[in-house]
Amino acid sequence: MILAGCALLMGCAATATRPLPSVDLVEYRLAPGDRLRLDVFREEGFSGEYVINDQGMIGLPQVGDVQAAGKTLAQLRGELTATLRQDYVRNARISLDVVSYRPIYILGEVAKPGEYAYTGGMSVYALVAKAGGFTYRANEHVVWIRHAGEASETAYELTSGASVLPGDTVRIGPRYI
Repeated sequence: MILAGCALLMGCAATATRPLPSVDLVEYRLAPGDRLRLDVFREEGFSGEYVINDQGMIGLPQVGDVQAAGKTLAQLRGELTATLRQDYVRNARISLDVVSYRPIYILGEVAKPGEYAYTGGMSVYALVAKAGGFTYRANEHVVWIRHAGEASETAYELTSGASVLPGDTVRIGPRYI
């Protein structure tokens, strides 16, 4: 009877996890809050920094609002090039880069929980390192992540290549003894 009770308790402590995509496999999609730098060769009127607003748009002079959220940087670059070539600049040559991403948040069993700047290709381990490392109580095998726009967090297997994205909230839970 005692063994059955221990097995039941241990089963409750186990968490169903799934692997998190590797940093190398994640294709980032733009979202509100991202700051972009657009350079249009020999066209200073279009060049500048633009922030994606809450509706997912950037407002370009003369062009108006352009949908940016949900697209990759390459997709948006192609669409802007086509739009500018069609109506505004004969041979539009543009450069488009992300200046700053939305922040990411880490909670739980790390030395310094809080808000941190995202850098391209960031892994969970890199975020934990920014937050001062794991505490002695940390579960170093499971990470809980709530991606931007999701209502609840999901448990993932913590591996060396596990990726995070801008806007994610990452929680390192305690290990159970």
